Amino acid sequence: MIVDTDTGSDDAVALLLAAASGLADVRAVTTVAGNVPLATATRNALISLQTAGRPDVPVHEGCQSPMTRALSTAQHVHGQDGMGDLDLPDPLRAAEREHAVDVLLAAPRRLPGELTLVTLGPLTNLAAALLRDRDLLSRYRHVYCMAGAADLWGNVSATAEFNVWADPEAARVVLRAATPDQVTWIGWDVSRRDAVMTPADQLRMERLGTPMATFAHRVNRTVAEWARDVTGLSGYDLPDPVAMAVALRPELAVERERAYVDVALGDETRGQLIIDRRRSAPAPNLTLVRRVDETAFKQLLFDTCEGPR
Repeated sequence: MIVDTDTGSDDAVALLLAAASGLADVRAVTTVAGNVPLATATRNALISLQTAGRPDVPVHEGCQSPMTRALSTAQHVHGQDGMGDLDLPDPLRAAEREHAVDVLLAAPRRLPGELTLVTLGPLTNLAAALLRDRDLLSRYRHVYCMAGAADLWGNVSATAEFNVWADPEAARVVLRAATPDQVTWIGWDVSRRDAVMTPADQLRMERLGTPMATFAHRVNRTVAEWARDVTGLSGYDLPDPVAMAVALRPELAVERERAYVDVALGDETRGQLIIDRRRSAPAPNLTLVRRVDETAFKQLLFDTCEGPR
């Protein structure tokens, strides 16, 4: 598995799942600007892997801004450091020198059809790689993206999810190269319905008391405040961990839809998914996960954060 991330607090929890659940062999993590600036995303990825007991996983920096737009972060959600403003100590390792886009291109050529790619941030790195290799998606076993809001209920605007909104041009590049057999998107609509950490869930995580559980609980402190004030959920939601969970255990997705999907680029609807469900629509280019088994997802999260028994 390769994970491409803009490492905010929920991405950090997704990295714990990938690195510590025992369900994936994480070969590399690539970082992209999004939730936080690139250098901060890289630092957070290194800290997360160290917390998961996998400091050996190489981390590669990628694109520091969207394809055509200025960077707009989500630090008002995740904290200035992207990790709840906890003043975490620096990681013990540094990032590798090889650029993330080069890693995304080279890895599946070395292991064709063997690697899963999971993207947790804006799709800038993947789009940049696709501009160099149009057939790149077919070289992976499958590509899972935390991206979009299929019900048009947004978290950064009325109708858009942050990762697609942050770089909609990159999202369009990916959509135009995708097929539903190769690419699956898990959107904020799934997170909002099936991945909300209620007060009871948060207390359960806190009471586990392990280093990973404490980390997962604490880094989402500012997200919990934002969710209470902005989205009105009964707790904070975990879009990146639920996307990672589907990549690790595809059977967790209990409802899927194959559809033709595009993305709006204009200011008023920037980042909104355009899903054509008419009989006359073009052939589907994407599989959209619409619902996930909430109980099984949370159990996977708790089991991973509890650590070996």
